[in-house]
Amino acid sequence: MTQIQIPMSSPDLTDADRQAVIDVIHTPNLSMGKWTPAFEQSFCNLTGAKHAIAVNSGTAGLHLCARAAGIGAGDLVLTTPFSFVASSNALLFENAIPIFVDVDERTGNMDPELAADAAKNIEKYLPRRSQPAALNLRPKAILPVDVFGQPADMDALNQIAREHGLKVIEDSCEALGAMYKNKHVGTLGDFGVFAFYPNKQITTGEGGVIITDDEEAANFMRALRNQGRAPGDTWLQHTHLGYNYRIDEMSAALGAAQMSRLDEILAKREKVAGWYAARLANISGIETPFIESFTTRVSWFVYVIRLDEKINRAALANRLAARGVPVRPYFLPIHLQPYMAERFGWREGDFPVTEDLGRRGLALPFSGVMTEEQVNYVCAALQDELSKL
Repeated sequence: MTQIQIPMSSPDLTDADRQAVIDVIHTPNLSMGKWTPAFEQSFCNLTGAKHAIAVNSGTAGLHLCARAAGIGAGDLVLTTPFSFVASSNALLFENAIPIFVDVDERTGNMDPELAADAAKNIEKYLPRRSQPAALNLRPKAILPVDVFGQPADMDALNQIAREHGLKVIEDSCEALGAMYKNKHVGTLGDFGVFAFYPNKQITTGEGGVIITDDEEAANFMRALRNQGRAPGDTWLQHTHLGYNYRIDEMSAALGAAQMSRLDEILAKREKVAGWYAARLANISGIETPFIESFTTRVSWFVYVIRLDEKINRAALANRLAARGVPVRPYFLPIHLQPYMAERFGWREGDFPVTEDLGRRGLALPFSGVMTEEQVNYVCAALQDELSKL
């Protein structure tokens, strides 16, 4: 087999996308121009949300949602340790405490039964180095993540939120266009957040969008992203403590162009995922992604397989890299990240399902612009190297 180099991911860009950016550069409006509201409107049109707030990253979006939800020092928020660190960092920015709930072993999404238990028995879930006397022991919010582009079980999680009076922040940063029981992700809680890093479904280079039906919260978050300037403030007046979380016009124009062909982009990614599923189905030692019955549509962000626990993942990754196939562990558990373990005292064994998925998960090269030949090459190399271990 002739060796070829496969990129880990690639953005799906057209000449029209590139021209949209160039057109902005030829104007004097490089920030806070017409493209930001146009980009925002595309999300309202897609999801039916009343408000969309564009920001410069998904992390910024999650942070603004934490502020809008009234999350502050000592507040407890149910969330997942099987995620990118931003979902927990957004809480730490406000000195809140992430209360980790382990995940469903099939999907990697938050386990609703454990979330219900955590909401009722919160002290059992407190991190070792928290100080209960200094905390608000009634949970304030729940922050589920739509992992790898598949929705969390939002009906079950929303029921928990209703029973305990929790705000719901849906981290859909990996799941733009995914559908849960025919409803768009991001619309299933009080707030939803999308992100557009270059490996995401659409890209703006860096960027994010918050959606919500809460007008008061939307206005507050618009003020916060713009250095705390509320409606009526002049350029040098600041009603709130805010941030420079604005998206620039070049990014917004690129995002608007990408959103105009979202269906095409998602369909291409779905086709690549289908090629993988067909070719990996009969390879021993791996599991392909599980799709829940309530998932109307997966929005394929990455393609993550799970290795049999007897397989040496690091050795396999090195062998594949030598053949031009980059792979990545996905995810490293948040509670075992050095700064989290040091701050809260979490350790190995605290969240066994998350840790098992973290040990066995392997992301294969994936994007909507992969060719069938490239997928064939990855799968053949994977099968060949597995046979040698």
